Amino acid sequence: MHFDLIDLRLFINTLEAANITAGAERSHLSLAAASARIRAMEASLGTPLLNRTRRGVNPTPAGLALGQHARHVLQQVDHLQFDLAQFAQGSQGQVRLLCNTAALTEYLPELLAGFLQRFSGVDLDVQERPSLQSVQDLRDGRADLAILSDAVDTSGLQTLAFRDDPLVLIMPRHHPLTQTPSPDFIASLDHRHVCLGAQSALALHLDEQARRSARRLAVRVRAEGFDGLIRMVAHGAGVGVVPRAAAERCHGHLDFIIEPLSEPWAARKLVLCATDFASLPGYARGLVELLQQ
Repeated sequence: MHFDLIDLRLFINTLEAANITAGAERSHLSLAAASARIRAMEASLGTPLLNRTRRGVNPTPAGLALGQHARHVLQQVDHLQFDLAQFAQGSQGQVRLLCNTAALTEYLPELLAGFLQRFSGVDLDVQERPSLQSVQDLRDGRADLAILSDAVDTSGLQTLAFRDDPLVLIMPRHHPLTQTPSPDFIASLDHRHVCLGAQSALALHLDEQARRSARRLAVRVRAEGFDGLIRMVAHGAGVGVVPRAAAERCHGHLDFIIEPLSEPWAARKLVLCATDFASLPGYARGLVELLQQ
């Protein structure tokens, strides 16, 4: 089996385009050269990698396996190139971290600041993502680490415990919902909500839970962050769902009611996730160790 990086990039481009011609164009190869390379890969393995149809191509089981491994190999090559470039610029590397809304706002700022002080030559690329998208990005090699809800399927990935992060319902003190014994999320859907931005991880999560109950989340107003959301609820704009950590942090100086949610999906835990913790660069493993302390 003799593959080079051009072969692997061509194969990934072909899979993503579902077409050899388009894959060749993305790889800056002629169609003849691309077809010859793919045939040589198949001959080397002794098995077809692509099913060819009039509409394009799709991977065989062997092609799916090759695609998965090729993405990992190319990810490591990209990391190598980036890290060496950073050395040339006086820096040592970069960690790409994905996280949900709660992790980004409630748990990470001080932890990440401590990491950056300890590793002065390392940069962080931190992006907010819904947990399902974070899982897919990890599998596709688009991130090093992710912090996500343990409710999503992480098969094929490695996880470590990070934080308990239950969601709670918050209400103005004199809101009608406070008269309902132990109100849950379904009961809250009869009232208008204060929510985060429509594309935030938590907003997407709550929309999905409402749809699963064949209901709709009635949004009265959206806030940029948990602090703004909680302040609006406390001053009567509506009800809301936030992480318990955010509610308790604000409860000392704002007047509102906190009610635990009984739905199983609300008793969530956050986990630290990677494709393979052992294969991470040393500075990325340093971040993992700090996040677990």
